[in-house]
Amino acid sequence: MQIITTQRALIEQIIKIKSEDKTIGFVPTMGALHEGHISLMKKCVAENDVAVASIFVNPTQFNNTDDLARYPRTLENDCELLEKVGVNIVFAPEGSEIYSKNDLKTPFEFDFRGLDKVMEGIFRPNHFNGVVQIVSKLFALVQPNRAYFGEKDFQQLAIIRLMTKTLNFPVEIVGCPIVREESGLALSSRNALLSETERQIAAHIHAVLAESKTFFNETSVAELKNCAIAAIEKKEPLKVEYFEIIDGNSLQNINDWRSSDYVVGCITVHCGKVRLIDNICYKK
Repeated sequence: MQIITTQRALIEQIIKIKSEDKTIGFVPTMGALHEGHISLMKKCVAENDVAVASIFVNPTQFNNTDDLARYPRTLENDCELLEKVGVNIVFAPEGSEIYSKNDLKTPFEFDFRGLDKVMEGIFRPNHFNGVVQIVSKLFALVQPNRAYFGEKDFQQLAIIRLMTKTLNFPVEIVGCPIVREESGLALSSRNALLSETERQIAAHIHAVLAESKTFFNETSVAELKNCAIAAIEKKEPLKVEYFEIIDGNSLQNINDWRSSDYVVGCITVHCGKVRLIDNICYKK
């Protein structure tokens, strides 16, 4: 497995791979890898001639500098995991290799067609500008045939699909199911910031969502939302930031189960100082 830290070295390898008519699969990450990431890597390795992963904690998608500073960085361990699952190339650049000073000063502009005005977009202004900025840069460098993203970041996945289409990247976007701990807690790099007690409490989020799916068609959308939020917040220190029930394609809120054939509940919950996201599909 090659570990590459510069754009120039990466481009040289991509040119060589393309000249051999090999397919490239790509998984962009911010590191602190867990089994959710590994499931993406395994699928990438299985479906492509060459598997490329990136590890880069992207500063432009953080609204809170403390959050950026606290994000776990475990490059050596990450590379060991990637080598074990058969990844061929790891691109792990420094920030200065990706962004010029002007890049960091100038807001990245993209027409999200409203997908950035709901849920995460409300609570994390410009977050998705940073996501699109880095993923578009990485797509241009890696030139993948396929790119793999987890469905846990449901809104991000929708935006990546839009970006790929809008900017005419010839990349197949592959969405992969949420991987969970045995307790039901969605795997996330942020889970490493939870204490053991908080980790057990955080599992309550999915437990409530899963239970709500068993009776969603027996109650109104508004009632289900209120009941789920109340049930989650009974467990201290859980505090719901938002819980939205949306059309899975437009990401717009629905008020009636009959108004869409694809309905997803998206939630963000603070467990102490750690911000956790999850979702559940009610109809598809």
